[in-house]
Amino acid sequence: MGQVGVSRTEKRQLSRDDVYDILSNQRRRYALHAIKQENERAELSDLAEQVAAWENDKCIQEITSTERHRVYTSMQQTHLPTLERAGVITHDNGTVTLTDTADSLDVYLDVVPGDSIPWAEYYLGLAAVSLALVVAIWVGVFPPSIPSLVWPTVITLLFLVSAAYHVKETRRLQLGAADKPPELLE
Repeated sequence: MGQVGVSRTEKRQLSRDDVYDILSNQRRRYALHAIKQENERAELSDLAEQVAAWENDKCIQEITSTERHRVYTSMQQTHLPTLERAGVITHDNGTVTLTDTADSLDVYLDVVPGDSIPWAEYYLGLAAVSLALVVAIWVGVFPPSIPSLVWPTVITLLFLVSAAYHVKETRRLQLGAADKPPELLE
């Protein structure tokens, strides 16, 4: 049963509560990741197999029929209807397709691994270090033999390298970008 009126080219605005509800469930995140990996369209049976494999930390060939069936049933009865009501997917005759609305979920998935600091705090620290460097230059801590353009170049390079790494990591951790979905802190 497909949703009438939402196509891949028609984007619906999701409320913040809708986004949090959608992404609060690991099975829905796994499903979205798997659909994105399959060029934004997947068969429900294939989707259930992949989600079951990720949930059980197995390859697809190792999952049992019980594991597959459990995921298939919950996807069909709970998760796909939730995603469809939100306008994130369409589901028709066993084929699940992402809509343009699904793109708006990516911004909420800035995944921070457990052994890392959030990017906002990193950039705040980098700005503080840069400010300390500017103050040190101002008070004459460094020898005058160092050309004056070296310090702004160092600061600019620090921000440039940090931002480039941040962009790379953000893309790597987006749903659908890697083989296995990124783990969110729950």
